[in-house]
Formats: sequence, structure tokens, C-alpha cells
Amino acid sequence: MTRGRVRRGRLVIGALLVALLGVLAAAPAQAGTGYRYWSFWDRDGAKWAYASQGPSTARPDDGAVQGFRFAVSEDSKDAAQPRGAADFGTICAKTPAKDDRKRIALVIDFGAPGDAPAGETPPKPRTACAQVADDATSADALAAVAKPLRYDSNALLCAIADYPKSGCGEQVSGNGRSEDAEKKPSASESGESAGKDDSGGPSVGLIAGVAVIALLGGAAVWQARRRRG
Repeated sequence: MTRGRVRRGRLVIGALLVALLGVLAAAPAQAGTGYRYWSFWDRDGAKWAYASQGPSTARPDDGAVQGFRFAVSEDSKDAAQPRGAADFGTICAKTPAKDDRKRIALVIDFGAPGDAPAGETPPKPRTACAQVADDATSADALAAVAKPLRYDSNALLCAIADYPKSGCGEQVSGNGRSEDAEKKPSASESGESAGKDDSGGPSVGLIAGVAVIALLGGAAVWQARRRRG
């Protein structure tokens, strides 16, 4: 009699564990967050490499190819690269060399429509050959061919050729909507959203919590019956 109850208790707990794992496996992944900004790239042979310096401090040599790409990215590891031709000979073919001047080939990619702030349409990607002083920075080269530029108070590049017209490195949700990183929800807002995810359905944490409660409840019933036996 006792062995039968133990066996049934184990079966109940095992079934609850399987159900819990199934719920977690079926739950949709939560949308990540990223930042909408202009990334800066160096051309390394036939590949793009995320720049190790900002455009205001980098001083490229004559013949360098550099790129700027506007997109929503979580960090430099998943940042979108500039698109289009990136060959110095092609971009600067019509710009002859001059003494005491250097030529920098620039690829400026305004990004995809899905990365654009609300109400804005990205211009088409373009290339330009900037001929600037030998000691000029990448920011100087960019300013020579793509004005107006816009920076924030921390010298972060916010806009190239007046795109975008507003915003600067703002945090966005997985659906591309801007978020205020400094905003804290009120007590009522927290209460209303505590049991839901961004899609409007119950959150994975809530579902898992219910499953765990069911698991513990089943174990408690089994223990009680075992003691009575």
C-alpha cells in the first residue's frame, strides 16, 4: 500500500515537472532592447571592422575607407555594417591627390526604414571622397561632405546630413519604439503590468510561478497522504 502511494506521488511530481518545462519551452522570447545611433567603421581589407576610436579622435591616413551606419543595435557585436561599394579607388577616382592634403573615402548608410525614428524616412546610402588637411580627424572628413552634422553635449554623433532630425542614441524596445530610460513606472502602472509581457499575454515568470505552485501543492498532498498511511 505504501509503495503504491510513493509511486503515485513520484508520477505526479514528474508530470508537473514535464508540464513546467513544456510551458517554458513554448513561451515566446522576450523582445530585446537596443539603441538607435550612428555607428562608425573602418575598412580593413575586404571587411568592415567596428572602429576602436570615435570619429572626433580618429585621424585616418590618406587612402583610408571609413563608414557610418544608422541602425538599432544592442552593442558593437550585433551592429549593422554599412552597405554598398567600399573601394577607395572607386569612391575617390575623380578626386586627384594634392600636397598637404589627404583623401578619405566615406560610406554613409542612413539605414533601413525599420530603424528610422517615427515619421522619418532614411535617405539612400551614399559615398563621398573627402579631401582634408593631413591632420584632420574622421569627423572633419565627414563634415566636409555631409553637413549639417549634429552632436549632443557628450560629443556623440547624433545626425549626418540632418538625419535624423531629432533623437540621439535613444533606447528603443524590440518593436522599434523609443523608450525613456530615465522614466520609472508609477505604482499603478507597475500593478497593471506586473503579470503581462509586452505582447499583452501572461508573462513567462507568471506562468512558471503558477506551475511551481502546482508542483509544490502536489508534493504537499503526497506528503500528507504518506503521513496518514
